[in-house]
Amino acid sequence: MRVHFIAIGGSAMHNLALALHEKGYAVSGSDDEIFDPARSRLAAKGLLPEKLGWFPEKITTETGEVILGMHARADNPELLRAKALGLKVYSYPEYLYEQTKNKMRIVVGGSHGKTTTTAMIMHVLRYAGAPFDYMVGAQLNGFETMVSLSQAAKIAVFEGDEYLTSPVDPRPKFHLYRPHVGVITGIAWDHINVFPTWEVYVEQFAIFANLIEDSGTLIFCESDKVCASVAENAKSSLRKIGYAAHPCVSEDGVCRLVTPTGDVPLKIFGEHNLHNLSAAMLACEQAGVARSVFYAAIGEFAGAARRLQLMAAAGSTSVFYDFAHSPSKLRATTEAVKKQFPQRRLYACMELHTFSSLSGEFLAQYRGAMSHADVACVYFNPETVRHKQLRAISAADIADAFGGGVKVFTDSRALVAALKTLDAEQAVFLLMSSGNFGGVCIKELAEELCGE
Repeated sequence: MRVHFIAIGGSAMHNLALALHEKGYAVSGSDDEIFDPARSRLAAKGLLPEKLGWFPEKITTETGEVILGMHARADNPELLRAKALGLKVYSYPEYLYEQTKNKMRIVVGGSHGKTTTTAMIMHVLRYAGAPFDYMVGAQLNGFETMVSLSQAAKIAVFEGDEYLTSPVDPRPKFHLYRPHVGVITGIAWDHINVFPTWEVYVEQFAIFANLIEDSGTLIFCESDKVCASVAENAKSSLRKIGYAAHPCVSEDGVCRLVTPTGDVPLKIFGEHNLHNLSAAMLACEQAGVARSVFYAAIGEFAGAARRLQLMAAAGSTSVFYDFAHSPSKLRATTEAVKKQFPQRRLYACMELHTFSSLSGEFLAQYRGAMSHADVACVYFNPETVRHKQLRAISAADIADAFGGGVKVFTDSRALVAALKTLDAEQAVFLLMSSGNFGGVCIKELAEELCGE
C-alpha cells in the first residue's frame, strides 16, 4: 500500500508515517516546514521530503491513500489534486479508526490528564504482555514512536484530543474513534478559538460519550461535577463507572498506593495523577488486566515526557518541567508539587502560549491558578499575540487576571535572569509551558538552577 502524507512534519503526522513505514507501507509526504525531532526521525527512515513545499505531481492514480494533516490548508494544491483524481483523503483520526475498526478501542478524553492516563494504560498492557496499537501525545520511555499499528493486536489505545480533525473537517478528533471504552478525565474550558462558550465546549464531551459503542463502558471522574453530569445524561446502553483518586500515603517524598496486598511505591506523585491512575486501572480491567497485575506494573511507571518531568536535581534543589498551560492544569500541577515538597519553597513559572491563554477574554479563568507557589512568574511574548492576530494584552492585564502578586515577563532573558537570582536551597522550580519560553533550553537552565 502506498500512502501520501500532506503535512508529514507534524508531531502526530510524522509518527503515523513512521508507524506505517514500520508496518511495510510505501510512505511519501510533503510539508512547507519540518523541524526536529520530526526532521531527524523522518530522515533516519528515508522519509524526509527532498524539498520543502507542496508538489501536486506527487499525487497520482497509483497513490493508494492520502492523509491530510492539520497544518495544511483547505486550498492545499496536493489536496486539490487528490480530490480531482477521486482519491480517498483521510484525516489523521479517520485513518486511525480505519486501521483499528475491528479492534477493541480504548479512548481517553479530557481537558487534562489524558496523555498521562493513556501512557499508564500502555505501560500496564505492555507489562501484561497484551499486544496493542496506540496513539499518544507524548514520547514515552520504551516506545519508539507515538503511534503504532499492527496486524496482530486486538486492542487499540488512543489519546482522545478534542481539537479539530483537519482543515476540512471541524469535528473534534475524539468524535471519530467510536470507542468501546471511553474515559473522560475532567472537563475545564479550553480552545476558545474553536469552542467560544463553555456550553459548546462541554457539548463535545457529551457527544463523545454518546459515540461510545452500544453496550460499551464510560469511565469518568466522579468528583468532577461536569463529568458526572455528562455521564448521567449519556445513553442508557452504556455501563458507567465513576472513579476518585486512588488511596495513597506519602512518606519521605514517596507516594505509596494503598492496596489490598500492601503498599506500592510510585515514581509519580500528585492527586491529579492518582485520579489518572484510577482511570487507567479501570480501563485496563475492561481489557482483561487484573488489578494485581496493574499494581505490579504501575510502580515502574515514570510518567510521560513533559508531564512533571524531573529535569535536574542536586541536594535540596529540584527542577520539574510540565506541559501545563490551561488554568485547571496549572492548579493541579502546582498543588501537586507543593504537597509533595511541603518544606521547600515553590518557584512556579508558566508561559502563556496557546490561543486561549493569550486571549484577553479568557485570562480571568487563571485567577488563583498559581496560588500554591511561593513565587509565581508568567511569561508571554507579545509577538506571539500578534502572530495569532489577537487583541494586545499587557503585563498589567495578566497580573490583574492571575492575582496573588505574580511577576510578569515579556523577555525570556529577563525571566531566566530573575530565576537565577532566587535562593535555590530547599527549593523546587516548576517550569510549565506548551512552548519553550522563547527558545530557552530547559535542560541547560535546569542544570544551572541546580548549580551543576
